[in-house]
Amino acid sequence: MTEFIGKILDKISATSLLTTGLLLLTALVSALVAYWRTAEQKNFREFFDFIFPNEIITHPSAKADLLFWVTRKAIMPFLMLPAGVAFVAAVGYATNKILATIFQIDPPLIPGPAGPVTTVIFTVTMLLAYDISYYLYHVAQHRFPILWELHKVHHSAEVMVGITKDRVHPLDELMNRAWDGVIPGICFGIWSLVSLNLIELTVFGVNVYVMRNILMMDFVRHTHFKISFGPLNNVVLCPHWHQLHHSVDPRHYDKNFGLLFSFWDRLFGTLCVPKPDEDFKFGLMERGVRDYQSLSGLYLLPLKRMWHQIRRRLGLRPARRTDAEADGAQQ
Repeated sequence: MTEFIGKILDKISATSLLTTGLLLLTALVSALVAYWRTAEQKNFREFFDFIFPNEIITHPSAKADLLFWVTRKAIMPFLMLPAGVAFVAAVGYATNKILATIFQIDPPLIPGPAGPVTTVIFTVTMLLAYDISYYLYHVAQHRFPILWELHKVHHSAEVMVGITKDRVHPLDELMNRAWDGVIPGICFGIWSLVSLNLIELTVFGVNVYVMRNILMMDFVRHTHFKISFGPLNNVVLCPHWHQLHHSVDPRHYDKNFGLLFSFWDRLFGTLCVPKPDEDFKFGLMERGVRDYQSLSGLYLLPLKRMWHQIRRRLGLRPARRTDAEADGAQQ
């Protein structure tokens, strides 16, 4: 299994530059579309001001996003990516062995490299597995106070600057990756019974990540660009619909949890469709929200508040209302 994880990491490293380039190209195209739809006088200076509005770029939240993004990038290669791959691979490996033993299967059922039909079906099923996994964890982040203390880091952004997508506490990210290993891992393990060619499956796995990151437009949906996909919104969650999820308006609390697909929200009754070009105010409606606009606030404050939550639930100190509870902070 160690060799298998190593091959996946090699493939991901080889495609990371391409993925970054595609994401930036998607962001530029989205900016052009949003600008063309809204600007009356079109010129380069106006376009530049539209992409980088002064009130957003100079906001304390944007500065916090930049510092947090730089420090997280230093952590990610050593913790998050290997951990995510290891969780999926471990669950997949266990699923493969258990099912092969129970049903007396001698994998692979399809010898040799998988054909195009198998590749397409595998990619679609893995996308669905990753997406429903994310939806369930995202709902839990809003439902359970301990998880919410971590997830508040992401919702504490008062402006959206693209890299706000990475405004996620490392512990929250690690827990999400661990949970991601369950449903996608089981799905991956089942597929490894069908085609056990490690190189082929590695290509599949990377394709799923690349496709998901590009299709969900995670960078764009954490900007002020109000991008909608029209009729495709019924299948894919567009950036504008996700921006509503960050709104402080109580009508928008606990809505639009999806990552890539919008039909999970429709199926479970958590979908909220914004008005065309509707503006939102972002952030947290609680006292001390500005405490999250610093590195110590983003890294240490959530851990402190989580510890208070744990102590209260274990009865280690008299229960008292936190600032978050007093202000009805959960969104």
